[in-house]
Amino acid sequence: MTRDDEGLETEPGPGAPVLPERRRFLARVCVGLGAGCGGLAVPVVGFTLAPLLQQAPVVWRAVGKVTDFKVGETTNVTLVDASPLPWAGMTANTAAWLRRTGENEFVAFAVNCAHLGCPVRWMPTANLFMCPCHGGVYYQDGSVAAGPPQHGLTRYPVRVQGDEVQVRADPVPIG
Repeated sequence: MTRDDEGLETEPGPGAPVLPERRRFLARVCVGLGAGCGGLAVPVVGFTLAPLLQQAPVVWRAVGKVTDFKVGETTNVTLVDASPLPWAGMTANTAAWLRRTGENEFVAFAVNCAHLGCPVRWMPTANLFMCPCHGGVYYQDGSVAAGPPQHGLTRYPVRVQGDEVQVRADPVPIG
């Protein structure tokens, strides 16, 4: 750009010198910076999206011996989360309500209410699970008895291995 007699900028004329070295250098710098940024974007996108594509590990946690539980009783058991972080400490522990329904048959329910996730309590005299927050009530089989929950308590898979009761440590259910 050049300035005319009145101080306005004008385009260079056909006889104006062109600096090809400078343009070539700036073009190469732009291409290099663009490639560098693109090279950095691939690992960043991969790091961001990788957790969404990974399957949660299937982990069975022992919660006690078969003889520790009486038929017809519901007991609160503690188990470690399926994928605890090294620094999680006590927060890696989660709980479940375990009910022995037969000689080797067990049912495990999440302690979280299906309405908003508040912890439910087992009331043995009423044979009901009750949520203190919003009045959710569940029967002993986990189905809804009253209140705002739209569905029953979430069930965890349970198995008996030898003389040990194991609960599959799935991620904490939400809703």
